[in-house]
Amino acid sequence: MTGPLLDVEGIDVVYHTRQGLLAALRDVGFTVAPGEILGIVGESGCGKSTLSSTLLRLLPPNGEVTGGQIRLRGRDLLRESDEQMRARRGRELAMIFQDPLTSLNPAFTVGTQLVDVQAAHSRKSRERRTMRQRSIEMLEQVGIPDARERIDDYPHQFSGGMSQRVMISMARLLEPALLIADEPTSSLDVTLEAQILELLRQLLRDHDTAILFISHDLGVIAQLCDRVVVMYAGQTVEEGDVESIYASPLHPYTQALLAAVPSRTHRAEWLATIPGRVPSLAALPAGCTFAARCPYAQDVCRRDEPRYLNVEGRRVRCAMRDPMSGFDLRAPPSRLVDSETAA
Repeated sequence: MTGPLLDVEGIDVVYHTRQGLLAALRDVGFTVAPGEILGIVGESGCGKSTLSSTLLRLLPPNGEVTGGQIRLRGRDLLRESDEQMRARRGRELAMIFQDPLTSLNPAFTVGTQLVDVQAAHSRKSRERRTMRQRSIEMLEQVGIPDARERIDDYPHQFSGGMSQRVMISMARLLEPALLIADEPTSSLDVTLEAQILELLRQLLRDHDTAILFISHDLGVIAQLCDRVVVMYAGQTVEEGDVESIYASPLHPYTQALLAAVPSRTHRAEWLATIPGRVPSLAALPAGCTFAARCPYAQDVCRRDEPRYLNVEGRRVRCAMRDPMSGFDLRAPPSRLVDSETAA
């Protein structure tokens, strides 16, 4: 196919609460090409998990998409009926959840759950025996030893790493074009994490599956992804290829995130921190949401919301990179102090 597999444009999501509306996502946009791994990175609470739920149309009852488009292979998912979306989930886009032990049903064997996924999407009266064989093959592909016997085990009989492999096999059963992986390695040790990352790379090589990989770990993003989208307070603030962003980040938030990563070249030094806190979604400030924590912020940053611009082959949401914003590039940066750690 020509063009992007997934095209997300101007997505706005709010949550209806007793305290009022919470703006969880604002003007979020990016694309995913066929066979590409796109990383979504940001602090906890920046909207990563809300984004994955929005793409699958699985927001909680108090969540509402108030604007934008989500086009998968050219068709807007937000205009699909509930029945059409149920048909797409699993077959065209699938999810690898963060915690497999809470995502798998403890009352049923792994084999029963794998077969049920196929039965829910099958238009043919295929025998469950055929579906069971397909399930065994998928478990073998993700490296489950003795898959023919273990398919009759319950989720609690698998370790964390093996449970995550079961989740990957379940997501891959119907060979969707796009896999959404929501921090699939966050609960695993480094050895199992490396195995899961290699498994995802193998899926990409063998099946040309596009992957949207959501994580807060910049190291994992650098190892696995082709491009990366940086999110802050419900917005995409920078997007580009991994090498360029890691070598020369354009947005001050991206710069601060990378500076906070431990480095062998700066051993025995204090780790860098980002002063202040992420603003409350119930009372977002005017202008740039990062201005209160940004050493480069000027009056224009606190007054006007920055545009999402194409700069040097990337996209960035920062007045400092906008020649039309009135930002004074000659002004020196300020020195912000974290009120929580200052003594």
